[in-house]
Amino acid sequence: MNEQIRAKELRVIGADGEQLGVVSLAEARRLADEAGLDLVEISPNADPPVAKIVDWGKYQYQKMKELQKNRKKAKASELKQMRLGLKIGSNDLEIKLRKIRKFLEDGHKVKIMIFFRGREMAHKELGYDLINQIITKLEDDATVEQKPQMAGRNLSITVRSK
Repeated sequence: MNEQIRAKELRVIGADGEQLGVVSLAEARRLADEAGLDLVEISPNADPPVAKIVDWGKYQYQKMKELQKNRKKAKASELKQMRLGLKIGSNDLEIKLRKIRKFLEDGHKVKIMIFFRGREMAHKELGYDLINQIITKLEDDATVEQKPQMAGRNLSITVRSK
């Protein structure tokens, strides 16, 4: 910026975005002073380096606002969790599946957990059957990211949208 620029010749872009051509460093500084603005080196690796005549404070402010806007758009996908009992009714299962589809539409991953109570641990195959039933009902909307696995009294899978 201004006095820190070391190149002998610069390709200068004016305050309005028009090309002023390749000029000497002294001439570029003079043009910036006449406009009451700063001379900022935009592309130092180009041949010759590119400098732009801008209001530095305004330029920094616009860059900061642009970064904030990009950060807002890039929403981090969360891992949502849906817990189901082994003895869930078909209507209740449909409601849970509708909720899972909503999470997937919003761009989230969903961890589906089936929890076993008491003697249900003796019938793990029922849990795997329920997981397979859920996978077949969700196959249009989701892909299985993590295969079914037992962790303590829970059987879980992770799905994400297609």
